[in-house]
Amino acid sequence: MNMKKIVLILSVFFSFAVNLIAEERADALVLYRNGKYPEAIAICEQEIIENPQNIDSYCVLCWSLVRNRQYAEAEQRSTDARKINSSDVRLIEIQAEAKFYLGKNREALELFEYYLANVPANGSRIGNAFYYMGEIYIRQAKYQHADISFTASVHTEPLVDYWWTRCGYAREMCGSYDLSLKAYEKALELNPAQADAARGKERVLAKLR
Repeated sequence: MNMKKIVLILSVFFSFAVNLIAEERADALVLYRNGKYPEAIAICEQEIIENPQNIDSYCVLCWSLVRNRQYAEAEQRSTDARKINSSDVRLIEIQAEAKFYLGKNREALELFEYYLANVPANGSRIGNAFYYMGEIYIRQAKYQHADISFTASVHTEPLVDYWWTRCGYAREMCGSYDLSLKAYEKALELNPAQADAARGKERVLAKLR
């Protein structure tokens, strides 16, 4: 076999290997989006073994860990990833989510605020960040802060009925019954089966009578 054929074969093999790796990486994200979190986690872990600097794999890994309710693992892995790239806004936001679910309210709030201060205006998880901040403020009984955060979340993503429900609750707790009613009604418009919104609407209407 002459040298040209050897080079050609090696080139084809290398191209095939690169495409295969790319497909595997794409598969992890597809699996995550399809709710197959354990499978996505396994692929990402293998990718990180092969390339410990692969921030994209860390991001999909942490997203999948949070959705699989492995919050402590997500916190640790996002911490590991931020040692490689401390300013990646995707890692900052998902680390904040992990800390939220672990009840680390102050740390989570600081990370969400940092995320919102640094993420581009078209960031895909801006609404989520405002929503989680609202929930933290509810935990802290800071209902006006919660109202502001939930209002920002529904302004960013106006089709999430549960966020409108929580917005209504924060406003109700502030005594802003007219605005609370509007939020509950919007939640029910989006999802007539939203039981929390229906109960909230009944409570607010009773207070407005």
